[in-house]
Amino acid sequence: MRRRTRAVVAVAVGAILAGGGCGEPGRERPEARPAPGAAGALSAEELQARWWAWAASEPYGTNPIADPDGRFCERGQPTDVWFLAGTFGGRAERTCTVPPGTPIAFPLVNSMGEPEDCAEFMRTARGSAALDGTAVDPDRYPGTSVTFEGVPGNAVTSYGGSHSVTACGLWVQLPAAEPGRRTLTISGFSGDFAVAVDYVLLVPEDRTV
Repeated sequence: MRRRTRAVVAVAVGAILAGGGCGEPGRERPEARPAPGAAGALSAEELQARWWAWAASEPYGTNPIADPDGRFCERGQPTDVWFLAGTFGGRAERTCTVPPGTPIAFPLVNSMGEPEDCAEFMRTARGSAALDGTAVDPDRYPGTSVTFEGVPGNAVTSYGGSHSVTACGLWVQLPAAEPGRRTLTISGFSGDFAVAVDYVLLVPEDRTV
């Protein structure tokens, strides 16, 4: 497998495939700004390194990126943030239970590889997201050096060990969602690669639920 891996999170009610289009590119900034209501946010480096490590922690059969309906979204999740994944291309509809009080982070569209790979990828990268119908602006990371660990046979890099790459993409960090049934729609594309996924996020009232 080539290092350049377009593993994208995208969640949209056909925003790409139904002709709805995507939003304008996010703003370029070296680090993620704190999400409203959140104590802070992960830096571009930490966010992408941790997300790719999470994505590279499972084989294809149980990988959240290949998840058909949300059954694998809880696998390998850290305790301080809840990562969402998209698809390896195309659409998906997923339902996930998210622990209350946990911030949520995901890319609209993302890639990794050599610096020139990210430069080409970001040239046409576009995406949009909405939580309960309210648009969320993404942050744009044109290229960040990251190092992460993958397990042998994982669905992203195929081989285990340490990976030092340039990561890039359009990213969103949200504060913890209010308890209840939340809908998250995200879409992203770069060149001829596109994803569209609808998420239903179920947030319990209590962590013990």
